[in-house]
Amino acid sequence: MLSSFAGILTPAFGRLSVTTDPSLDVAPGSIIAANHTSLADPAIVIAALRGLGVEPVIMATAGLWRVPVLGRSLTREGHIPVHRGDRRASGALDLAAHALEQGRCLLIYAEGGLPRRKDAAESAPGNFRTGLARLAERTGAPVVPVGQAGARRVTSGGFIKQITGLATAPLRRPELHVHVGAPIVLTGDSAVLTAGAREAVTSAWRTAAAHLAEPAALAA
Repeated sequence: MLSSFAGILTPAFGRLSVTTDPSLDVAPGSIIAANHTSLADPAIVIAALRGLGVEPVIMATAGLWRVPVLGRSLTREGHIPVHRGDRRASGALDLAAHALEQGRCLLIYAEGGLPRRKDAAESAPGNFRTGLARLAERTGAPVVPVGQAGARRVTSGGFIKQITGLATAPLRRPELHVHVGAPIVLTGDSAVLTAGAREAVTSAWRTAAAHLAEPAALAA
């Protein structure tokens, strides 16, 4: 989904609610780290952030830039392609650091991919890659943890199930929830930074999933 249309499209596919930490203050140049569970969750998270007045630059897989119209839109809006397993991968961090220095907020999915499970259930965020930690260490930017739940109710699983989910979501209008946690400043080496970021995002996810009475969060 085009990020510019997220606020319009998301209400058509589900019932979105948003909560925030009482001390939330998204400063210019913040890194926003969210859990990634579905092809639908970027639009959901962007809609929630825009409702809070935050317009993030997004780090996303470079394959999206090969999609006609979408690729041009992503470039025009200043989003950052990530070439995983490619010598150009480090360039994405340079672009991200530049965006932060300009005062733009940056949305990053540190898990680097979607879960392999086929059902629509929630689960805690997987292992984080090191890019977020390296970016936080390099820039000193605060990290705003975001947890989202319910996106897998819109679309998840294999290709046919995903298409079916998208087609029926406007009729089902599943509940969706995004929780935006308090900013944190990470310190330590890369491993400590990565673990701290994952812990904060996991906490935000638990809040979001518990709001939807998801068993995985209630049992945590």
